[in-house]
Amino acid sequence: MTTSRSALSLAAAMAFPLAACSPAGYGQSEIASASAMPAAATEPKAKNVILFIGDGMGVSTVTAARIYAGQKNGQSGEEYVLPFEIFENVALVKTYNSNAQVPDSAGTASAMHTGVKTKIGVLGVGPDVTAGDCESGLANSLPILGEQATARGLALGIVSTARITHATPASVYSRTPDRGWEADAWIPEDQRGKGCDDIAAQLVNSTFDVALGGGTAAFFGADSGGRRLNADANLPADWTARTGGTFVSTAAELAAAPADKPVLGLFSPSHMTYTVDRTDDSTEPTLTEMTQQAITRLQDDPEGFYLMVESGRIDHGHHAGQAGYALEEAVEFANAIQYAIENTDPAETLILVTADHSHVFTMSGYPRRGNDILGLVVAPEGSAELAEATTATDGKPYTTLGYQNGPGAIANMAERPMPETGVHAHQQAAIPTSSETHGGEDVALYGNGPGADRVRGVIEQNAIYNIIVKALGWDD
Repeated sequence: MTTSRSALSLAAAMAFPLAACSPAGYGQSEIASASAMPAAATEPKAKNVILFIGDGMGVSTVTAARIYAGQKNGQSGEEYVLPFEIFENVALVKTYNSNAQVPDSAGTASAMHTGVKTKIGVLGVGPDVTAGDCESGLANSLPILGEQATARGLALGIVSTARITHATPASVYSRTPDRGWEADAWIPEDQRGKGCDDIAAQLVNSTFDVALGGGTAAFFGADSGGRRLNADANLPADWTARTGGTFVSTAAELAAAPADKPVLGLFSPSHMTYTVDRTDDSTEPTLTEMTQQAITRLQDDPEGFYLMVESGRIDHGHHAGQAGYALEEAVEFANAIQYAIENTDPAETLILVTADHSHVFTMSGYPRRGNDILGLVVAPEGSAELAEATTATDGKPYTTLGYQNGPGAIANMAERPMPETGVHAHQQAAIPTSSETHGGEDVALYGNGPGADRVRGVIEQNAIYNIIVKALGWDD
């Protein structure tokens, strides 16, 4: 893809510590070493890398999404295979942040894009940072994969169904001691004027070829509420003037945008519409359509590309305690991955599929084969013991899917209502919280293409960065 590049030089990129060396005090158990991963004698290099991140897509979500997708296709579901499950290279990934057993998306996505585990809630800065302190953030900046890619001549793409300034997409291009600083109005008064740009400003001042997602509010002044310092602010207009790129706000505009120029697409005021809630007249592109546009535009670059694709609303469905919403997002995520598999060359493109973290999301109750994954538990035939287990001690049934905590918690178990079922249902939960929380267990990493042989075993999350840079040959 022909596009303007930043003033960053290759020499500057070479000066970055590509393995993102561990800070003092970190042991080998916390910072995984890519050098411990044996390489083939003549190892093929990847021209392109696509990292798919299902936000909150823990193993239980993958299992439930597999069944749900199969049932949508008329099968019992359990035997169904999601596109990335055909990849032969699989690993388990430890997701903890440097100061948290159960992580958030900022710390986890930063680990994948810097090679260093860091604190919960920060982006592109090291674990010694004081969260929420601008000067500390500036003093603890880390090299970021997106910058390194463009400095080396690769095209860069960022796609998300969340706000493009949200934690996971922002990890590709942003450094901040607080993931909440998405717009200048959202930076606390006592931290303004100290040299820290908000995330939206960092995006439009960075180099990229494709950036597609939600979140217009952070980019405009006046009624948007995001640009406090300038009521007439229009960051996309500033970006197009600087780069010659095209700003789009609908799927039709995206499809019509010139293919040989950068494109910035913002399709909703905040996060993009849930798949479940989309209507036939929606002007928003789907995740698959955004992925298609990104790959089509990036693959013309002779130097190759790096593309990060996030399904951000899997996470949001879980936080709301609505498994059906999360699973619909996961199925659309699988569709996007299928497109990438079918439209890239596996000899030159490394495709990685993972999650940043899990959720406290469970499957239980001994349901029979083919039981509606969003329905009540129905036991296999012929077992009185299992049939009895389909009813709780309050005499009422329960659903296969549920949560350890969340807004669906029962205040008085003696008066538990009948559980909801179906795609719009709120699953019941054990502990009352306003928002269901992340889970701390390992997530899966699936890999295919050059360098995917390193996807195996139990690895630290920051080792994903090492897998990528080794596949691209940057450590030679």
